[in-house]
Amino acid sequence: MLRDCQRCDLWQERTNVVFGSGRPDADVLFVGEAPGYHEDQQAEPFVGAAGRFLDELLRDILAIRREDVYIANVLKCRPPDNRDPTSSEVETCKPFLMRQIEIISPIVVCSLGNFATRTMTARREGITKLRRKPIRVGSIYVFPMFHPAAALHRGDLYEEVKQDFRSLKEFLESPGPVDDGPSQMELF
Repeated sequence: MLRDCQRCDLWQERTNVVFGSGRPDADVLFVGEAPGYHEDQQAEPFVGAAGRFLDELLRDILAIRREDVYIANVLKCRPPDNRDPTSSEVETCKPFLMRQIEIISPIVVCSLGNFATRTMTARREGITKLRRKPIRVGSIYVFPMFHPAAALHRGDLYEEVKQDFRSLKEFLESPGPVDDGPSQMELF
């Protein structure tokens, strides 16, 4: 079982595996980087300050509730001191994320930040270049966005994060042109 996973060294310091939460048939799935302290304690993604901001953005801009979407992370265990995930850790957890996406079968996966975007698209460009530009990967759209935590760490990004959600709303209401992801991607 995933809750007993020991495929990488992160299991040694985790309190809980944080698999995901939300509607199991959601049209929109948000993918972050990794659980933080509060997520590790509660075994639920996005329950700290970034999660409260995400809830606000969902409510105020998209006019939906957290329960109407699915929320997951690339990593299922918290890296020590919230350090960046290693490429080995990402590759170890990626099959679990891909299986979640396959089961939920969303229309749009919103990749929050660099790690989620790179994991979902196999692109090396940074989030600043890719954000708000839908990318077709297999049978889904990946919609890269700043991570809500970016606005908490850098106040000058607050309006940018809100604009990402406004752009997502426009895309959900009327999908426009998309970039086709790498043809060698067989994620889904």
